Amino acid sequence: MSEAADGSGVLVLAGTPIGDVDDAPPRLVAELARADVVAAEDTRRLQRLLQRLGADAPARVVSYFEGNEAARTEQLAEELAAGARVLVVTDAGMPSVSDPGYRLVRAAIERGVRVTAVPGPSAVLTALAVSGLAVDRFCFEGFLPRKDGERRRRLQGLAAEERTMVFFEAPHRLAAFLDAAAEVWGAGRPAAVCRELTKTYEEVRRGTLAELAAWAADGVRGEITVVVAGAEPAGGPEEALELVRSLIADGVRLSDAVAQVAASTGVKRNALYKSALADR
Repeated sequence: MSEAADGSGVLVLAGTPIGDVDDAPPRLVAELARADVVAAEDTRRLQRLLQRLGADAPARVVSYFEGNEAARTEQLAEELAAGARVLVVTDAGMPSVSDPGYRLVRAAIERGVRVTAVPGPSAVLTALAVSGLAVDRFCFEGFLPRKDGERRRRLQGLAAEERTMVFFEAPHRLAAFLDAAAEVWGAGRPAAVCRELTKTYEEVRRGTLAELAAWAADGVRGEITVVVAGAEPAGGPEEALELVRSLIADGVRLSDAVAQVAASTGVKRNALYKSALADR
């Protein structure tokens, strides 16, 4: 085994291409050849990647995916503690970012095992960079709940988030996600849908949540990453009332205008509604 200086092994998290195989980190081939164990999210996809890279992985290859992650983590952690060099690769991007890896990182740290990474492509950062939205402050929210009620509660909890937000979404749920986001955050919130990043049919669609929801209604295919602008900084009640006036002037119903402004500014909905009624 590849013993570290202190006798323990090394855990290596390796980024893999999110689309274009030419984006593979140069160190990836070397680490595949050097590892004692390769833990792959999908062993068949790993074999295809090896063929495309013209690389060899003489190490023992084991599956490491959502279904066996809990059980496999303990086994891999024991091998790390015994001196193994374990390389973790997922289907695309960086391990542990909405993919297996986090549990093994924690287990390795608890055992005093060194954890390092081979930096590689990330759909989160790639989508953020090409979205055209603010990149100085952002947060990654991964996949939202599948059920409509749970999803809406999460969206409501993010209504006052001022940082740019990045989400993953399944193509068949994209329209529902965008519809719900437009309703909770306001139809005019800027966003971008990034589809098939770095692949042949890459597409970045930019617009308001309402515009993107209408586009997605007919169905979308491929790997999806959604970037949404953060909420405007919360203003005082008078600024919120002015926003309500503006929406009403554009033909939005009073109750809908109040709901949108309250969600985006953090101003109490009931108080804003009373103020808007008195203002009419």
